[in-house]
Amino acid sequence: MDNNIGWWLTKRAFLTPEREAYVDGDGGERLTFAELNARCNQTANAFLAAGVQKGERVGLLLMNSAEFVEAYFALAKIGAVVVPLNWRLVADELEFILKDSGTTRLVFDDDFVDAVADLHARGDKTDIGQWLQVTQGDAAYFAEDYAAFRNAASADEPGIGARDDDMLYIMYTSGTTGLPKGVVHTHNTCVWACITIAASTYYNDGDRFLSPLPMFHVGALTPLTVGVYRGVTSVVMRAFNPLRAWEIVDAEKITTGLAVPAMLNFMLQVPNLERFDYSRWRWCMSGAAPVPEALIEAYAKIGLEIHQVYGLTESCGPAALIDADNALKRIGSTGKAFYHTDVRIVDAHGNACPVDEPGEVLVAGPHIMREYWNRPDATAETIVDGWLHTGDVARMDADGFIYIEDRIKDMIISGGENVYPAEIEKVLQTHPGLSEAGVIGQPSERWGESPFVVAVRTDPELTEADLIEFCRGKLASYKQPKGAAFVDVLPRNPSGKILKRLLREQFPGPAPV
Repeated sequence: MDNNIGWWLTKRAFLTPEREAYVDGDGGERLTFAELNARCNQTANAFLAAGVQKGERVGLLLMNSAEFVEAYFALAKIGAVVVPLNWRLVADELEFILKDSGTTRLVFDDDFVDAVADLHARGDKTDIGQWLQVTQGDAAYFAEDYAAFRNAASADEPGIGARDDDMLYIMYTSGTTGLPKGVVHTHNTCVWACITIAASTYYNDGDRFLSPLPMFHVGALTPLTVGVYRGVTSVVMRAFNPLRAWEIVDAEKITTGLAVPAMLNFMLQVPNLERFDYSRWRWCMSGAAPVPEALIEAYAKIGLEIHQVYGLTESCGPAALIDADNALKRIGSTGKAFYHTDVRIVDAHGNACPVDEPGEVLVAGPHIMREYWNRPDATAETIVDGWLHTGDVARMDADGFIYIEDRIKDMIISGGENVYPAEIEKVLQTHPGLSEAGVIGQPSERWGESPFVVAVRTDPELTEADLIEFCRGKLASYKQPKGAAFVDVLPRNPSGKILKRLLREQFPGPAPV
């Protein structure tokens, strides 16, 4: 048997062919495992006929859709490498990722035709030679119609083109230097992530999983793969809407799912929840940011368990998870390490911290990433003796329960999305009216955190509104600063680094709405 993620869909289609695999919660499209596998095979054979080679990188710039899922498993089967693209990024940011990864083919949908046309017009700024458009009308002049491309091919099973430690996907995360890093996961690391989640969570046969996160996130892609492994129906939202989420929970008889805290918070604000039947919804994982205790308690009052999860793109998802028995008893904890995972808390010298003493979180397991793409130095700094250095601070109690305290790095988590201040600061450095700027996160009732600029200006006429407008269009919307303040000088340490801690004390927020 090959450790190939695409083969998992083949096996599942054999075991439970008539069970629903994928439900589009917004458009109503429904695919059984047999139907999804057939479309996956057509896509795989179409790519093979087009000359796709093992290891070739193929980008997916798609909203949540059946096309994303079928392309992911199809490319996995034939040994190509998927590059899931964050559709919130602007063309400049996408250009860097496409070039850095060496992506040669791009599948995109109608939502992004303008950005893709911009990329196409840049010529050799990318290496893309084939453009495939998922469209409801006519494809752009430079693109092929994806459905016609897929449907012209056979639904026969293609040969398995990759296995074990061969690359499966490169998922880009924001970097502290301002340049995204490509996290490389293999078939093995993804297989072990899924086995680890299956061994540590509470899936039942016939479960229906609510999936509102974008598929370019490990928080959506790994659970979708687990769904194939366990035969669970994935009910997917094209884009998150809190009212629509409750309607889907009711209509689709949702039993489990995963959502970031900001999503759960928005859902609680929907009026008259009693009109929805959510009685079958047993539990929901929540992570990407610490889950407020008040949120866990509010959901407990309506009979839904929130299981706080801690994970990273670099771990293919799993690191720690609170179990059902302790979700309320140990409220505030992200639980213990997943089944096939080890977690340590260490001091600055790498020594184990005493009970309840904060230190850096280290994670190990067969699901840890292979490397950062083309970043050997960053890989060597992050993975040491098999342990992934997360840059997060936590404490562990005497029973092994982990409590996330803070982040060593200055990352801001806004609505579940990672935002690194260096990315925003790099844009601000080009402003002619500024001499320097530092970016911090401020607490936001709506988003969890929002970026805030503290700057030294050379133009006395420069305003907060001017700075915010300057960033518009140069950064993805979730990275946009929500506020700004001006100071005479930024505090720095002896080595010249901005003391973000002092800025946070001086400008504690909350963030502007």
